[in-house]
Amino acid sequence: MRSLVLLLAVLALGGCMNVSDMAEGTRYHMSDAGLLDHSDSRRVNNLRIQPDSFIYIAQGAFAPPGSAYPRPNVVAEEAFNGFIEYFPMVRRARAPAGLDAAMGEARAAGAHYLLYTRFAKADDRIGNSDEWLDQEQVDRLGIDNGVIQIMLIETSTQYLIDTARIKSRGGLLTFHDNKPEDLLGPPLEQYARSLLGLSDQ
Repeated sequence: MRSLVLLLAVLALGGCMNVSDMAEGTRYHMSDAGLLDHSDSRRVNNLRIQPDSFIYIAQGAFAPPGSAYPRPNVVAEEAFNGFIEYFPMVRRARAPAGLDAAMGEARAAGAHYLLYTRFAKADDRIGNSDEWLDQEQVDRLGIDNGVIQIMLIETSTQYLIDTARIKSRGGLLTFHDNKPEDLLGPPLEQYARSLLGLSDQ
């Protein structure tokens, strides 16, 4: 009798939630608990833009404080990878540039918007044996974290459409061989989706 009740409960729960929803819920809770990579995005405005908008992506030359030395244009590269699926008209600057230079490049390309990014903070903790041999500091063991800042500017008016701050941290199950820049992809793709008003998958 007890096994029949348990079977009916499982079938009832299975009818309420599909497998992909259960997997996403599990991933969310494991991320929130610190087992998987996690990010927290804060947007100032909740404005949407058209999917046919032409976006030019650039990164400032600002080097984040701390011991991490991410690739100079990595935020722009990851933003491009996240945006290209949702905005067919998107281009990326080849190298870091100041805001005025990036705005000039965006206008010359005919872009509607400039997405200007920078790596505000990056902490590359010891995550493998090579890094341990280089540093050998117990207090440097742990999970990577970082902060990036984003400005979305209309090129014709230089009006600041939106700003965002994305804080990312690694997870206990995913920190091996990771670097702070490895955490950027998913939150930047989420930001692209939010600009279209799409909910998270």
